[in-house]
Amino acid sequence: MSGEQQLALRLSQGLLALGLELPPDVQQQLLRFIQLLAKWNKAYNLTAIRDPDEMVTKHLLDSLAILPYVTGGEVIDIGTGPGLPGIPLALVRPNGHFTLLDSNSKKTRFITQAVMELGIQNVAVVQSRAEAYQPPHPYDVVIARAFAGIKELLHWVRHLCKPGTRVIAMKGQYPEGEMEAWPAGFRCESVQKITVPGLQAERHVVLIRYENDK
Repeated sequence: MSGEQQLALRLSQGLLALGLELPPDVQQQLLRFIQLLAKWNKAYNLTAIRDPDEMVTKHLLDSLAILPYVTGGEVIDIGTGPGLPGIPLALVRPNGHFTLLDSNSKKTRFITQAVMELGIQNVAVVQSRAEAYQPPHPYDVVIARAFAGIKELLHWVRHLCKPGTRVIAMKGQYPEGEMEAWPAGFRCESVQKITVPGLQAERHVVLIRYENDK
């Protein structure tokens, strides 16, 4: 079995375990994204994960495991790095619109190139710090993957929210010390333990609802 076939098999088995049925062309786009990331990573050090096989599990499947919680059409991915989880989510949710934000110019250049090469129509790339970004509109969903503590995150993204916005904080282990003293207006909906196929490490998502400042 060739390396490409092995990656395709790992992805298809992982999608099956997640209960996701994706068209073959979308699966090919996901794999092309990983190939681009592996290629650029050699020169620009975009991610600590070097092995494309590991990237399928730790980047693609890890990103797609939160799909059931991404509700609403306007989504912003804060501190997206090389486009995670934003690019995989945008590929499987073509009707949504995804803003991918990161302050690192190397990473936003890569995302811009990947979006162009993959022909992704529903992604906007922004180079900025979260607290400095002035959005054209508030978002339905704000996602942060391994980005700061929850208290700090909510402080930085308040201006991106409207009443009803869901904030999704992607975490490894249960964030025991981060569940108190949040800024006013934010309410914890739930903490969900998620299973990423092929990954032994723990994963949790903290689902937070922005209500208002009152």
